[in-house]
Amino acid sequence: MPSLPLRPLRALVARLTLEVAMGAHGPIPKRSEERRRRNRDDVAPVQAPAGAPLDLPELPDPDPLWHAIAADWYLSLRRSGQAAFYEPSDWAMARYAAELMSRVLLSPVTNGQLISALDSVMARLLTTEGDRRRARIELERKPPGSRLAAVKPLDAYRDLAGG
Repeated sequence: MPSLPLRPLRALVARLTLEVAMGAHGPIPKRSEERRRRNRDDVAPVQAPAGAPLDLPELPDPDPLWHAIAADWYLSLRRSGQAAFYEPSDWAMARYAAELMSRVLLSPVTNGQLISALDSVMARLLTTEGDRRRARIELERKPPGSRLAAVKPLDAYRDLAGG
């Protein structure tokens, strides 16, 4: 029986498995306004406002039996800008992650596999800046207000100078 060449076979398998391009691996890309080089990107980053979205669905409250850190994490997702992209299945995954986080935190034994699984779930929910940058989502931060320089150092210098 003749053997098939591997390259066309891999291409056929790739088409049949419906592979989806996900976030990049490797170093975390810089925010678009921090980049010096302006090479053409394959996909422009999606801009979304930071802070809680206005149209959140009705969400269940944290389980009272959860560890405080897990409950705080779950509630923080409601106030985060990436929540604008969440579907009901994402919120269900967030509840699962909070439950897993609570079990890890309440367990007397540290389980590396559970921590790794939790990290993976949290990354898929885009909970860190790096995860969002890899997925090409940038949350627009409000620019800090202009602050006036402190006058005390100038007064001290003027006093030293005898003025």
